This record gives sequence, C-alpha cells and structure tokens, in this order.
Amino acid sequence: MNFEQINHLIQDDINALNARIKAELKSDIPLLNLITDYLLKSKGKQIRPMLVFLSARMQAPSNESTVIAATMIELLHTATLVHDDVVDEAETRRGFLSINAKWKNKAAVLLGDYILSRGLLLSLDNNQFQLLQIVSNAVKEMSEGELLQIEKAMKLDITEDIYYNIISKKTASLIKTACLAGSHSVTSDADKTKLLGEIGLNIGMAFQIKDDLLDLGKDEIGKPLAIDIKDQKMTLPLIHTIQKSTWWVKTKLLMAMRFKRKNPATIQKIITTIERNGGLEYAEKRMLEYANKAKELLMNFEDNIYRQAFLFLIDFTVQRKK
Repeated sequence: MNFEQINHLIQDDINALNARIKAELKSDIPLLNLITDYLLKSKGKQIRPMLVFLSARMQAPSNESTVIAATMIELLHTATLVHDDVVDEAETRRGFLSINAKWKNKAAVLLGDYILSRGLLLSLDNNQFQLLQIVSNAVKEMSEGELLQIEKAMKLDITEDIYYNIISKKTASLIKTACLAGSHSVTSDADKTKLLGEIGLNIGMAFQIKDDLLDLGKDEIGKPLAIDIKDQKMTLPLIHTIQKSTWWVKTKLLMAMRFKRKNPATIQKIITTIERNGGLEYAEKRMLEYANKAKELLMNFEDNIYRQAFLFLIDFTVQRKK
C-alpha cells in the first residue's frame, strides 16, 4: 500500500477535510485570505488527519464528527508549523517561502493564532465539547514540551528519560490526539479509544526519533543538516553518545555544543563522534521498538483494509527520507 492508495481509500474524507479547512479559514480580511490561500497551496501529506480517519474507519464508518476532528487536528498542526518557522527563523517550508519570510514575523504569529482559534471554535460551534477537551490538552502538552526543551537546551543537562518526556509532549501528543479524536468520533468504547491513543503515542515517539536521525544526515548537496546541533537541541543520538562516553569525550561534546555548534568543522566532528559511539544505531533501535509496539497494539483491532493502511503509515514513519 502507498499514499495514493490510502488517499483513494479515504478520498471522500480527505475532500471533506480540505473543503472544511478552506471554509474555516475564510475571512472578511483580504490580507488574511491572501495568506491562508498561499498557505493551503503548500499543505503536506496530511498524515495526522489520515490517522484520524483510519482510527475511525477501522471501527465504523466515518461521520461529520470525524471530519470535524480531522479539521481541528490539521488546523492545530498548521498553526504550530507557522509558529515554529518564526521561532526557528526558517525561510522555507515544503519548498515554498515560509509565512514569516514572505509576510514578516508579526503577520506569521497572528496567522498562527488565528488558525488555532478557528480550530478550537470549530468544536464549540458544533457542540463537540469532549473533542475540544482532547485537543486542548494536546495544545497544553505541546507548549510544555517546547518550553522544557528550551530549558534543557540552555543547560545541556538532558537525560534520556527527560528526552522521552519532552518528545512525548512536543511531538507525540498531537499524533496521539489524532488517534484519540478519530476513535472518539465513532465509538463510545473507552477502552478502544484509549488503546488507539497508546498506538498514536508510540507512532509519535518513533516519528520524532526518526527526525533526530534525519537531522544528522546530509542535504541535497552533501552538507550536514545538523539543524538541531546549531539550535543546541539535545537529540537521542547525541544524548546516548554523551551518556556512554568517557568524561573527556563528554566534556568536548558539551563544550562544542555550547560554544562552537555553528562551526561547520565542529558540526562534522560532533556527527562523527556520534557515529563512532553508536548513537545512530541506538536511536534507530529505540525508534523501531516504538514502531513495533504500535503495530503490536494495532493487532487488537479487526483486520481490514483500514488497519492495513494504518500499518503502512507506521512503516512510513520509520522509513521516510525527509
């Protein structure tokens, strides 16, 4: 199975999602419409709403509540990306100029706020109060995760357990919420919904560790990406390397991260040290453990075409190239 087949499988849902997003972002402000139209042209693979629909369809036909849930998840995700680009001073997003690069930071921050508010109001307008609670909790956890990461990046004292706590909030919470929301939209079975939340959490953990690994790869012209190193973020390959290294190697790594992390030669030395000390292999092992746990839990659901699509998305999480 591939993305084209999954899109065909849930085409009606995807069409309803995109129509709903376009309607929710419509405004009386011409500038806002101009920016949101531009934003919608650069949408990604929509993995999170896919998980909403598949979490629902594995158990029952999707419905209007499912579309509302998927719309809320995608709007929240989009808002966080817009805000992230401001924080990271990113100039591009998915091959397009970022909103902050094209319309400056102030407009980008306000756009992110607007998108987030539209997503939350969507649940209130449709009396989806439990859905609002589920999604609002994800907003809280994502904010906590980002702030905890900032705190630990300044101190460079992150342990592996703290790392898992950060990514469970920062990245995995929204993927968990997508699965929870999709299940909630079609069933009152709390156990099944909780189980799907656990599946989503494990997928999200694997997803972030894969991002860590991709960041230590190279770009199109062969240069190390190393955005996390430049931003002084402690990722799993680096954390593991520091934990298992001698005092001298650990000290050199921490000094490099603190004072020379933007120097190309230093970046390459950090990456080489991580490679030599098994940091990449360890992170890949942990990533696969989370992915396999998600697959194992998924076996509690009836085997059907939607479960097969779900399994493909889990495999995609750990096999993707970007």
